[in-house]
Amino acid sequence: MKRREFTAGLAAAAWSSSVHGQSAPRRYRIGVLDTSLRPLNANFGIFQQALVERGFVEGQNLTFEYRSAGGRNESFANLASELVRLGVDVIVTRGTPAALAAKAATTTVPVVMAAVGDPVAIVRGQPSGNMTGFGANARGIEGKRVAILKDMLPKLERVAALMNLSNPSRQAEWRAIEASARSLGIAAQVLDTRTAADIVQSFEAASRWPADALVVGSDTVVQTNQARVVELAAAHRLPAIYTFRDFVDAGGLASYGVSLPDLYRRAAAYVARILEGARPGELPVEQPTKFELVINLEAAKAAGVVVPDTLISRADEVIR
Repeated sequence: MKRREFTAGLAAAAWSSSVHGQSAPRRYRIGVLDTSLRPLNANFGIFQQALVERGFVEGQNLTFEYRSAGGRNESFANLASELVRLGVDVIVTRGTPAALAAKAATTTVPVVMAAVGDPVAIVRGQPSGNMTGFGANARGIEGKRVAILKDMLPKLERVAALMNLSNPSRQAEWRAIEASARSLGIAAQVLDTRTAADIVQSFEAASRWPADALVVGSDTVVQTNQARVVELAAAHRLPAIYTFRDFVDAGGLASYGVSLPDLYRRAAAYVARILEGARPGELPVEQPTKFELVINLEAAKAAGVVVPDTLISRADEVIR
């Protein structure tokens, strides 16, 4: 081969390598700390789709590292540390225990809280500015759940609250429920449910009291055992109101709370901006703006509850 041809060949190879190198997209890694297993979490699917709409596609320029606590809040610490060791570009969390675990695990990896009880308090205690996100609670929302039960059950005298008091957000929720019930002349009792084994005992305690209705708090333990909670509420004929609509989709009576799909879409927008170069500290912590009341009339009939027309007309969705 002549020297000129050899040199031209090297130049062509170098040009080709350069072009391909420039066109190969960077692959990002997103760590997800969630309360439920991936196949059960519809909100994660919404989060993924919102990222696709912004040009971040799993298998092309994006990889997810999904970690679930499996109903054990104490496992979040190790899971968060694992994601940091993997070198993820962003960590997305759901719930206060997951957010606190991410906060303890890193001051450098960006953290987006998709849904957390009090994001302002968590960010305030993280001066490095690597955390931002969205609140999943609002002042007075617990009282509205008690009031909805009162509308459904005019003779309501005793309400129980099923929640995990080891979760700081649930402690505040219980105080609000207790105050709201007192203002309506209703006695309230908390059922501290910290493990899956506690769930059956909590329902038995509610029946012994006996409770007329139930407010179910949001927590890893409750969410992971969603089907069991709904099943026991039906078996005990205990009208229950939940924090999120997925419990109603699973057969529960009613829910009133923030729209998780809306929060996950907004979280995806923040993640996209961070991957594009924004710093978490530049993205303000935001409170929920969309709430929804969902009622399952089939579950109401099974529980012997007659839902008034006035409440049905207020509902964002009625499952018949």
